[in-house]
Amino acid sequence: MRAASEGPPQTHDPYAALRYNDFRLLVTGRFLTTLGGQMVDVAVGWQLYEQTHSALALGLVGLVEVMPVILLALYAGHLADRLDRKRLVLATRTAMVVCSLGLAALAYLHGPPAWVYACLLGMGIANAFNGPASSTLLPQTVPPAIFSNAATWSSNTWQLAAALGPALGGGLIALFRWTTWNYLLNAFMGIAFIVLIALMRGQQTARGTEENTLESLAAGIRFLRSSQLILAAITLDMFAVLLGGATTLLPIYAKDILHVGPVGLGWTRTAPSVGAVVTALILAHRPPLRRAGRTLIGAVAGFGAATIVFGFSRSFPLSLAMLCLMGAFDNISVVVRSTLLLVRTPDELRGRVSAINNIFVGTSNELGGFESGLVAQWLGPVISVVAGGVGTILVVVLTALIWPELRRLGALDEKCDPSI
Repeated sequence: MRAASEGPPQTHDPYAALRYNDFRLLVTGRFLTTLGGQMVDVAVGWQLYEQTHSALALGLVGLVEVMPVILLALYAGHLADRLDRKRLVLATRTAMVVCSLGLAALAYLHGPPAWVYACLLGMGIANAFNGPASSTLLPQTVPPAIFSNAATWSSNTWQLAAALGPALGGGLIALFRWTTWNYLLNAFMGIAFIVLIALMRGQQTARGTEENTLESLAAGIRFLRSSQLILAAITLDMFAVLLGGATTLLPIYAKDILHVGPVGLGWTRTAPSVGAVVTALILAHRPPLRRAGRTLIGAVAGFGAATIVFGFSRSFPLSLAMLCLMGAFDNISVVVRSTLLLVRTPDELRGRVSAINNIFVGTSNELGGFESGLVAQWLGPVISVVAGGVGTILVVVLTALIWPELRRLGALDEKCDPSI
């Protein structure tokens, strides 16, 4: 019989984070900017290929966008820990709006590709500073007890925007026969984001006081080296994304292997986000994970296995099912890693740790796509995809052996020694 002092049993609230106004403002803004960013990705690819008919021109887009993140993210993380993070986000987002308006003008005036790359470079630089600062806003919107729920809903809204954005962007191009509206809508969504973030009241958080020195910049690296669980989670996610770059080769699969054409290509690009959204909804309505370490290891191994099946598949329904599973497993990994970063990173280091996370995980999509394309060029798309899946599983095994504490990780929000 339950003792009177124990009180009524606590129930899991799947909408806990959404009950906070600041969090609702933040995820709404992120949904809009992600939606606009996906529309820009579609428009840039279409516009450059129409102008140049060059695959290299498309490949340069990712390079131009990712290089500023690699070169500037560590310093950007340092600034995010010293300056007012909200103001830094507003300033960088304003710069992105200006660059998007520049792209709209170039599309309308049929400007040269060189100026398109210049605008994309400006967006990449702004994003390098925006990423670390923006990632530190979420802990200011909800209490630590529901960080896991907040990370789940944040991932859910991102995946939903990632699923809708390409379809909306492609539909606008098909309807109006030009890309200007994609860039203008992205700028409008950026302005809406600025308004929403300006309305956030937020909680005061600790800031770093170190001088701008190499030792200060390296503080995030030292923290990750001492926090084995976060290091293991980032390593696992990074190599899974780097090796599992099957989505880069989807046009080849749609045209030459599955023979489903452009309509089928659209479905294959949407399938991972559909799986991720469904998984995020399930995670939000379930109690917090009690064996997060084993769940993370199993999810990444499942991602690798689904990648292998997709690589060999000649059935369109089976391929769609595997892509949905890949999105579902990837989203579990994202939620666990994001929650670990939220719960176990001191607030005065959040910017720098987030910057390192962006360097290693955030750039893996572009680098993984390059790796998959290079292997496919030499050995064929099937071998490229299957080898990536096998490599992902091998990384899971090695990670579990090198960091046994990851296997023993229980609840994500449990109190623990920060060095593990």
